[in-house]
Order: sequence, then structure tokens, then C-alpha cells
Amino acid sequence: MMKLFLSIFLLLVFSFQQTPLEPSWDFDKQLEAYFSSETQALAETTRKELREISDWQSYSDVAREQLQEMLGLLPYPAKSPLRATVTGVVEHDEFTVEKVHFQSVPGLYVTGNLYIPKNVEGPMPAILYVCGHATVVKDGYNYGAKVHYQHHPAWFARHGYVCLILDTVQLGEIEGIHHGLYRYDRWWWMSRGYTPAGVEAWNGIRAIDYLSERPEVDVDRIGVTGRSGGGATTWWIAALDQRVKAAVPVAGITNMNDHVVEGCVEGHCDCMYIFNYHQWDYAKVAALVAPRHLLISNTDRDPIFPIDGVFDVFQSVREVYQKLDTREALALHTTAGPHQDVQELRVHAFRWFNQHLQGHDDLIEKPAVKFFDPEALRVFDQLPTDAVNARIDESFVPLAPSVFEQLESASLPDLEGRYQEILRSQIFEFWPWEEEPMMEEVESSERDNTEVTLYQLKTDEHTKLPIFHIENSGQSADQESQVIVLDDTNWSAWAEYLDAFFPEHSLWKDLGLDQSQQDEVQELIDVGGSIYLISARGIGPAQFHGSDSKQVHIKRRFYLLGQSLDAMQTWDLKQALRAITKRRDGQTFIVSAHGVEAGKLLYASLFTTDRLQLFLSDLPPSHDQGPYYLGIMRHIDMPASVLMAAGKHDVSITRSSTPDSEPWQMLQTVAGRYPDLSLNVADN
Repeated sequence: MMKLFLSIFLLLVFSFQQTPLEPSWDFDKQLEAYFSSETQALAETTRKELREISDWQSYSDVAREQLQEMLGLLPYPAKSPLRATVTGVVEHDEFTVEKVHFQSVPGLYVTGNLYIPKNVEGPMPAILYVCGHATVVKDGYNYGAKVHYQHHPAWFARHGYVCLILDTVQLGEIEGIHHGLYRYDRWWWMSRGYTPAGVEAWNGIRAIDYLSERPEVDVDRIGVTGRSGGGATTWWIAALDQRVKAAVPVAGITNMNDHVVEGCVEGHCDCMYIFNYHQWDYAKVAALVAPRHLLISNTDRDPIFPIDGVFDVFQSVREVYQKLDTREALALHTTAGPHQDVQELRVHAFRWFNQHLQGHDDLIEKPAVKFFDPEALRVFDQLPTDAVNARIDESFVPLAPSVFEQLESASLPDLEGRYQEILRSQIFEFWPWEEEPMMEEVESSERDNTEVTLYQLKTDEHTKLPIFHIENSGQSADQESQVIVLDDTNWSAWAEYLDAFFPEHSLWKDLGLDQSQQDEVQELIDVGGSIYLISARGIGPAQFHGSDSKQVHIKRRFYLLGQSLDAMQTWDLKQALRAITKRRDGQTFIVSAHGVEAGKLLYASLFTTDRLQLFLSDLPPSHDQGPYYLGIMRHIDMPASVLMAAGKHDVSITRSSTPDSEPWQMLQTVAGRYPDLSLNVADN
């Protein structure tokens, strides 16, 4: 029996040793698995939180502040004078329309129409109607979303409500931008923590301020509604502003699974989204309306707000209302139709407000109809010259003072400790810190006294990346090693070199190889020694497939999960450095990267224990230019991180151009005051 056992054991050991690693280099599948796992974990955490609330008041106070932060509204902007102005009045037999504008912050103009019933005595309930993505453009003039959706406020005014309808930031008489990430590559929005959702929410809150000043309005009976983009804005306003007593968000919410896994993000602009620092699913946003009156409304064939996700949100929120013993204050309405403003949605919304703001449930007899030509509802004869609407993204979210300003009142060691804590607990909080890097050999090939070994590096549960090690056979054991970060610029040249060792390898199959950097590669090879080529998900050898538009939405999926692609690529580089330095303990490592990848390497190095020689070429001087980490500029910017790295490593920065020389000169000056910092900045 013992001999049999020993034979089986040896057979298993031999089989295990002889079985080669068969990695999957399908990075698209890796990404899908990652998104699915992260989304599921986020959803489960949110459901568990909502089920286990013991003190609703305390819980909702904290959550409301977190939502403020994720909208770029913590702290709220100062409530400056609204400077509300009525530019004209339109008369109808049953109501009047005041053409109004106000400034939610100085220079940020909000245009709208205020519908006021005639022949109604005493303060009336008021509705804030926030518009979705529709507008009316005539003869080159944008009359705004308020003109397209005018049938809604008209109905309310004919039934005893004051109704203020607002243009959106993008689709109004003064046009701003909703599509900074979706269309215009304004990825610095992520670094600044700016989302147009925050501006829309703030405009709504200031609109309630305006309604509260009007003598016609009963401030204890204010409701808010809107559909599509307006549905989303309804959620933000109702969740944040408890003056809202009843809300009907129409086609404005679904669960995170629909957005991230099922791809609904591709149908939504940036005003739909918070920067999800606290990793919420959308049911938590909806729950913040509790215990006030809430009707969730949607059609059953809406492709960008799928009904199953709407049901999922409703079920989670229902548990909160039941726990608060206010089940009757919550309802769900679904009706047949696509993503359209169908009549059935309007009728139930009208009934909901009648029930909870007017105290009756009379038959809805009059339909919602449009009465006015666009010209009649135009607010401005001439657009104001001091409007900041088109560039509000540059100032809406306050940024942290520069490290140079902070050093006037604090020591560098104190700042470093504070920065390190911010990076760990906020900027990179979502990193899988407990994951150990696993680096396994896949295959090797030797020619001309050079051996190339391909490794697979597992950086998290779903992400497995290639690392190449190029080594001359005559290298001494104590020789320094070079580590080069692969990117979309240099990868093709290195693939050309590696192709001779691993012909027809899948990593460069169908790759358009070129000679653009072959001289540089050959020069590095000729120097000899040990070279590691490391990569990160979505770049170089680990590129994701798809059109430019697909790549945009991949990045957007990350921030919906409270992450960023750049931050997870930084994690990959950190894991690669850790795995390599562990294998060659005591060696000197010269690590180099270019451009935005140099920024990611800089941050990865902050979380390594071995001292490195960092060579960073064309490092961006600010996170406005990348890497893009969620909200990092609310706390620190690139110069602060350079100083931190210079305290751990030998940092050399080379620049091929000098338009932003000032921050680098200031860095050199500061570094000169601290003998423990190793920093050199030079022009290329």
C-alpha cells in the first residue's frame, strides 16, 4: 500500500512539474470578468447596507454628505445672491409665464420659465421640472429644453401649481458641456472631481431657493420631477434637498449592473453620473429620498434604463421604506413603451403630486399639451457677456492649494504623511491591497547569447499580464537591471524584437510592427545586462480591442465603480515592480517610463519598499494632463508626489519641451532645501 501511495505521489509531482503554464492573453475577457466581479461586489455591499440600517437619521446624514462629495458639491458652493431677473411675461387664459434667469454661482446663468396659475388664492404647491436631453433650435438659436418640455409645466399651472422649468447646462440658451468624457476627452474632469451632474443638482437646489422666495409658493409643498437626464437630476436634487416633499424621477435610474456590465453607460452622457468614490449602487441614491413621497416611473422597453434594473432598485428601496414604516410613500409605475415621454408616465406623475401635494385624487381630464412657439419662451434678447457656463468645469470644484503654498505653513514630512494617508484611504482605496503578485514563467527562448523569458503576472483575481525578461548570458549576478514600462508608443518596437524569439506569438499577432523605435531598442540591447519589460492592463501588449468610442466607455465604466483605468494600471505597475524586486533581492533597478505612463510609475513607486532609480521623461506637470485619478486634485497634484518619490528613490525627470518650466524649477528649489531628497530635473 505504501509503495502504491508513493508511486501515485511521484506521478502527480512529475505531472505537475511537466505541465506548462497555459496563460490566456484575452485581455477583453479579463476585463469583462473584472467588471462583472467588481459590480457584483458593489451591489451586494449596497444591498447589505440598506438591509442593516439601524439608525436612519445618522445613516442618511452621512450618506447625503458622501453624495455631495461624489457630485463635487462638498462643500456646497457659497449661496451668492441669485440676481433673479424676469425678462418678460407671456399670458395664457389660465396662467402666466415669466421668462426668468438667475445665477446659481456668479456668472453661471440658469434660464427657465415660471408658470403661475391665474385666479388661485394663497400660496400654492410648486413643482420644479428639470429637463432631459431635448431642445429646440430655430434659425440658429437654441431656445432650450424648457421649450421642448413646455407641456409639463403648462399642465401643472392649469391645475393649481406654480411650476419652474429649467434649461440644462448643455441644452439651454447659454450652452455648456455635458459630454466632457463622453465626447471631448476632457479626462481631467476625473482628476478634478467635476461632473455636470453636480452643476445640474446645484442649479436645482438654487431653483428651490428661488421658488421659496416667491410669495405664490407654499414652501412646505415642493415637488421635483423630470425624465431621462431630468430623471437623473431629480434623483440628485431630491436626495440632497429635504425641502422636496414629493419626487417623480422618470426614466432616470437603473442598477450599476446595467450601466457597467450590460453597457448602458454607452447611451448616457456625463450628467448622469457621480464620481463613485464610496462605491454605491444606485439604490443607495434612491433610498435618500426616504421617507418622503417617491414614485419611480419607467417604460418597459427602455434600452438605457432596463426594466429589470429598475425593479432591482425599487426592491432595495422598498425595504428602507418598510423599515421606516412609510411603505405607502413609495410606488413603482411601469407602462408599455420605449425611451419616450409617453402619456401614461405623465398621468401617474400628475396623480402622484395631486395626492401628496394637494391632497386629492381627482380624475385627470386635461392632457399635457404645448401652447407656445419657441420665440415666446425665449429669456434673453442678447446673451450675457459675463456668462461662465461654457467653462464652469474649470472652476466649479475647488482644488487643493499647491504643495508650494502648503509648505509656507507646514513641514514637508508633515505634508508627506498627510498625502500618503490620502492616497491610501481615498485615491487608491479600491486597490485590492491584500493581493500578492504572482509571477510565473510561461516560456523562454535563446538566441545569440541572449535569453528571453516570458512571464505571466497576476495582479488581481482577474488580471494576468505579460512580463518579458531579456538577459545576456554573460551578465554578472550583481549587475543592475533595467525595467521599462511598455506603452502604446514603444510596444511595437519591442514586439518587433521579441518576434524573433517567439515567432507567431499571439501577443503581437496582427500587430502592425514598425521600425520607428528600433534604433532605441537595439541600443538598449547592445548595452547588455538585464532588461524587464512590464505592462499594465489596456496598454501596450495588453490592449483592449474595439473602436475609439469603446475605449472611452471602458474608461467610464471604471469611474462608475469608483475607480479609474489609470489607477488600476498604476496598481499593475506596482505589482510588477514588487514581483521583480522580490526575485532579485538586493539588485539595483533602473526604472523608466514616458509621458502619462511616467506619472503612473511615479505613483506605483510610492508603494514599493526597494529603492529605485526612476527615469521619468516628459512627466506631466499636473493631473490635468494625467494620470487621471478620481478627485486627486482636490487633495494633491503632481509636484507633491514628485517630492514624496524623491524621498524614497533617486528621481530623474527629463523634458523634451519647456512650456511648463515653472513647477519644475520650483521643485528643484524645494528639493535643494532638503538633503534627503534625490531629485534632478533636466531638459532632454
